[in-house]
Amino acid sequence: MSFRDDGHAAVDWVARYLDRVADLPVLARVAPGDLSARLPESAPEQGEPFANVLRDLDELIVPALTNWQHPRFFAYFAVTASEPGILAELIAAAMNPVALHWRASPASTELELRTVDWVRRLLGLPDGWHGHIEDTASTSTLAALIAARHVTGRNVVVCSEHAHSSVEKAARMLDLELRKVEADGDQRMHADVPLDDAAAVVATVGTTSFASVDPVRELAERTHAAGAWLHVDAAYAGSAWICEEERWSQDGVELADSLVVNAHKWLLVPADCSLLWTARPDEFRQAFSLVPEYLRTPEDVYALSEYGPALGRRFRSLKLWAVLRCYGAEGLRAIQREHMRLARFFAELVDIHPDWELVVPPRFSLVVFRRNGSDEENERILERANRSGEIFLSHTKLNGRYVMRLAIGNARTTEPDVQRAWEVLNE
Repeated sequence: MSFRDDGHAAVDWVARYLDRVADLPVLARVAPGDLSARLPESAPEQGEPFANVLRDLDELIVPALTNWQHPRFFAYFAVTASEPGILAELIAAAMNPVALHWRASPASTELELRTVDWVRRLLGLPDGWHGHIEDTASTSTLAALIAARHVTGRNVVVCSEHAHSSVEKAARMLDLELRKVEADGDQRMHADVPLDDAAAVVATVGTTSFASVDPVRELAERTHAAGAWLHVDAAYAGSAWICEEERWSQDGVELADSLVVNAHKWLLVPADCSLLWTARPDEFRQAFSLVPEYLRTPEDVYALSEYGPALGRRFRSLKLWAVLRCYGAEGLRAIQREHMRLARFFAELVDIHPDWELVVPPRFSLVVFRRNGSDEENERILERANRSGEIFLSHTKLNGRYVMRLAIGNARTTEPDVQRAWEVLNE
């Protein structure tokens, strides 16, 4: 078959998958090694038709998938790869530019700058911030800590006990000392901590476990007074700033030295697409800029690779551009507002039931709760619910207690999906 025929077949497969994903088990019903046992040990010597690949998607890959596109995927932070983003990913792969610098890919360099600035405006962030795209928030946070160490010459990172694990991992990779600060009763980082020797303070807006919001303004004032760098991790909740009513959580963010928001979490962009801004672009660039002779060009314009760890850069901005254009700001706001309404709906079901309790107030589109009883009972309930294939939730711990998390973030999720999750948990 021709490329066009195979392409039509592939798009048809994608459309059928999205149409039927709600009927598939959310959590893969396989044991470790099941897929490996069905795959050949060596690559084929002779080429095969692409139709064989599509066939094996159905027979091998989908049965071993945990379906993140499922409307009842409520684990971690649920995501959506929207149709415009999927198609743009295909087109980006066809073009396949590697944006080493401006000359190597003028289109992807300039589109990235413009689309990330579109998002900056939508979120209400300050003028003058430099933004670019990394793969994930883990890389964005790593880059921010590299810049902080370069600027301050210090080696201490301070964060909340509820900060994302990527902060600890970045500190380990950079051989930095990590100091975790206890949180208050609202799971917010205490601001009254010594910062005199800190290179960076990481404040979180929307922690992974509880979607709590650290006191960014107070932390910013103390951080800058100590000569340290303030990085704000808003990977999940920062997207909600497109809604005016959610900008309460943005208080003090304008004082940050760097900020990360993942467009692939709550802005319908397929992974990976992590937006990283800095208010100190010159110093940020100094930390990363290294231009060998073979990358020098007559244009002498900067390369986005001078603002982060990677030299080669994918055309990630194309899918962000497509999603922003096809949904528009109002379309994205409507989806997020519906997700937050559904979270409140689920929280009310929990709150009025005598056998269940809300562990923390619902925040953004996350509900954290548990059934009255032992940790072991709660763990068994969650595991049985997940193994049913109807829903997938994750868990965390608060003050040593096992608690469940239901995070709503899929554009296809409806109220009946949330209602069904409640029924499965009770069954």
